[in-house]
Amino acid sequence: MNRDHEALLALFDREMREHARPDGPGVRVEHTGDVVRQVGTADDWNAVVWSAPALDPARADAVIAAQVAHYAALGHDEFEWKLYAHDRPADLAHRLLAAGFEAEEPETLLVAPVADLSKAVELPDGVRLRTVSDAEDVELMARAHERAFGSDWSRLRHQVLTRLAEDPDGFVGVLAMVGDEPVSSARMELYPGTGFAGLWGGGTVEAWRGKGVYRALVAFRARIAAERGYRYLQVDASGMSSPILRRLGFMALSTTTPYVYRSH
Repeated sequence: MNRDHEALLALFDREMREHARPDGPGVRVEHTGDVVRQVGTADDWNAVVWSAPALDPARADAVIAAQVAHYAALGHDEFEWKLYAHDRPADLAHRLLAAGFEAEEPETLLVAPVADLSKAVELPDGVRLRTVSDAEDVELMARAHERAFGSDWSRLRHQVLTRLAEDPDGFVGVLAMVGDEPVSSARMELYPGTGFAGLWGGGTVEAWRGKGVYRALVAFRARIAAERGYRYLQVDASGMSSPILRRLGFMALSTTTPYVYRSH
């Protein structure tokens, strides 16, 4: 990793993890010294988002056990430890597994300067983009997501509806429509007080893949991020989206793996 990448990763760790902000209404961020964690209701994203670089093997197991006990005391039967490849101690992943966490698919942390990204939205014939403004649009987002990814959107539905109602300036939802049918949906989380905005979603139904819809959604959101003064876009990219984003100018800074603890 070159010095520019190292500096950008350090900035990301500081602004987005060590000094994390709540990612929506009704959630809080707690700083313990050893970790930073987000806590909300069972429908919110509950997670350890940062662990101190000074966390050493002698204390790591006790810190892990303390997080399990903390979330259990709140009545949460599931939470995530969002582990990055550069986190310490080096065997933290093995310690999480030994404590009963389960690893999900790793993703690549990609970041791009907003100024370097194309803002030209080029769509295939018959597709139009529009922003999400109400509960009916959220249902269209859910339909597109479930068709594209084959996964349930109920928890995300709650989070997006809450954000739309209580913090609309911190969120941008986008729909790609063909007639009255959604063929893709995406969202952008804005993090005031940082230089970062996060891109999420972007799954496209199979019949419309490979036609430039995903690239158009990135450009559309990059344009909005630029208008609102954000310097960087961040993505936790799957193996499918990572090659596209790299071609668009995103840089790989690390990998991140969700380690999920379920008490049932």
